[in-house]
Amino acid sequence: MHIAIAGNIGAGKTTLTSLLAKHYQWEAHFEDVVDNPYLDDFYHQMERWSFNLQIYFLNSRFRQILDFREKGNNIIQDRTIYEDAHIFAPNLHEMGLMSSRDFDNYKSLFALMERLVLPPDLLIYLRSSVPNLVNQIQKRGRDYENTISIDYLNRLNQRYEQWIKSYDKGKLLIIEVDNIDFVNNPEDLGEIINKIDALLYGLF
Repeated sequence: MHIAIAGNIGAGKTTLTSLLAKHYQWEAHFEDVVDNPYLDDFYHQMERWSFNLQIYFLNSRFRQILDFREKGNNIIQDRTIYEDAHIFAPNLHEMGLMSSRDFDNYKSLFALMERLVLPPDLLIYLRSSVPNLVNQIQKRGRDYENTISIDYLNRLNQRYEQWIKSYDKGKLLIIEVDNIDFVNNPEDLGEIINKIDALLYGLF
């Protein structure tokens, strides 16, 4: 079984991935931000490093998905390959931070990969307002995220909403995260787990 968690920067994907992996005994797979050789450069000089960063993420997530298939384990994934292709790369292109030549190259590569990729059995989308995202980003205090602008987060949020409206690849659970605290409130986490059980196992 393949579960994936989608959402904007600071929405709580990594935290929820960890909590659900522990509850269900699923194997957790996280976005590569610690060892990513482009991330810090990208946030300081987006136009120069946008294509390199997006190719790195695309390669990393494609490799993850192939590994999932080989292992056959129950896994939960922090962010999907679709978010790179439908949200981050198009947004960089629209903002003039990725050239049309690079973007066309990127889209061509993704289209090839998508032919070999199976969608997750369940996609969990964490919907958050921009003020909540800003608050969470400031709380975790990653140096390279200090330069993220509110405009950038707004643009990503709009693209996420467009993508989710048209998502038709499988089961979808939308969680409004602004007014819940699944880290410190067991009832909030329990409610999320109940919704997942209902979608995966038909339990009500």
